[in-house]
Amino acid sequence: MTAGRITILIADDHPVVRAGLRALIATDAALQVVGEADTPAAAVQAARELSPDVVLMDLRFGTAETGADATRVIRASPDAPAVLVLTNYDSDADILAAVEAGANGYLLKDAPPDDLLAAIRAAAAGESALAPAVAGRLLHRLRTPATSLTARELDVLQRAADGLSNAEIAAALHVSEATVKSHLAHVYTKLDVRSRSAAVAAARASGILA
Repeated sequence: MTAGRITILIADDHPVVRAGLRALIATDAALQVVGEADTPAAAVQAARELSPDVVLMDLRFGTAETGADATRVIRASPDAPAVLVLTNYDSDADILAAVEAGANGYLLKDAPPDDLLAAIRAAAAGESALAPAVAGRLLHRLRTPATSLTARELDVLQRAADGLSNAEIAAALHVSEATVKSHLAHVYTKLDVRSRSAAVAAARASGILA
């Protein structure tokens, strides 16, 4: 913390969103924005250079890399800052990818301002902060593990739904194309489908994907 303040890095690819977050955070004297990033790679670099207490991380940046990818790298570093996901997406794939990557909290962008400020303070204190809808989805998965895809299977399926080829997914996840095909094969079996498009449709119909 700087001079008793909780320092924050905002990682989001929308300038208007970043400006709005800056304005909101400025209303709390205990919080201070020390930097911004508009890509996952920039977020990782800024976290290393600025050493914030909390990173506010969106999940989708219009790039092959995601906020979950950046979160994984940031949280693996020595003296890692807390990462609070702030996004529009609450699908199983998004939530599990973020939680598996080490996110300390997960809020949706329509959260009340006071809830967001409280979540930032909680994350800085090492506590967890989950939006009610997110907590509900995690509880549902715990209650029905047999029908659930793994976090990596969801990650692969989400990228497939976003239009990435197997080769592009493999490059983004730093695995072989054969591994991606294996994950998709497991997904097809679990969802009782025979193709990528059918898997995406089934996952969306069941709420697994947004």
